[in-house]
Amino acid sequence: MSQTFRHPDILKIAQRDGKVTVEGLAEHFGVTLQTIRRDLTELAEANKLERVHGGAILPSGTTNIEYEERRTLNQDSKLAMARACAAQIPEGCSVFLNIGTSTEAVARELLQHRDLMVVTNNMNIANILIDNPECQIIVTGGAFRRSDGGLVGTLTIDTIRQFKFDFAVIGCSAMDEDGDILDFDIQEVGVSQTIIAQSRKSLLVADHSKFGRTAPARIASMGSVSTVITDKPLPGNLGQKCAGWGTEVIIAE
Repeated sequence: MSQTFRHPDILKIAQRDGKVTVEGLAEHFGVTLQTIRRDLTELAEANKLERVHGGAILPSGTTNIEYEERRTLNQDSKLAMARACAAQIPEGCSVFLNIGTSTEAVARELLQHRDLMVVTNNMNIANILIDNPECQIIVTGGAFRRSDGGLVGTLTIDTIRQFKFDFAVIGCSAMDEDGDILDFDIQEVGVSQTIIAQSRKSLLVADHSKFGRTAPARIASMGSVSTVITDKPLPGNLGQKCAGWGTEVIIAE
């Protein structure tokens, strides 16, 4: 396979898995390690990938991946994480679900839960949960974001402050090596911070594509949430840090 045809396939694998490795790609395409290193260097020079030790990841930046593209990434992992998250939420409780494709997956897994009160700033989640007659749905209001159906801003935050939730489910755009939870939209960050503050137990749902990515706005430390639900072991010493903070880590199979 020529280099011209490999590059689009390499990008598709990176978008699916969040990261590609030199060895994995060499085996996949049946070429040498040096050939793959050259491919990754050229893709990095074109700002389509970001080189890391042993491979490459999707590029960092100041803007997030488009919503419809995010919706299709790591679908199997999102389903596994959503099921693990829903298993942590008992019937007969209050839950906040915020913006994101992972939290929308959780909403689908709550369709059989009974006697729930769900508050959300995500119009997509409200529409999903319409199919659960045992669920009371409250939408926060706020400035409507057409790109992903999210509601953000001062009105959203003021509404959230009127509640004390049993559980909150949040997502993020990135998690760095210090254990910081990051996002791109400063307004959404303010909403997420308020959600954590107003919840007795907060669940962060984030797949492995968020590991090592960067985003400019800090939501909080992973030590500020009760549980992290992901699909692969946390990189480096993040698992040890979470243990020290008392943050449970659930790896969804």
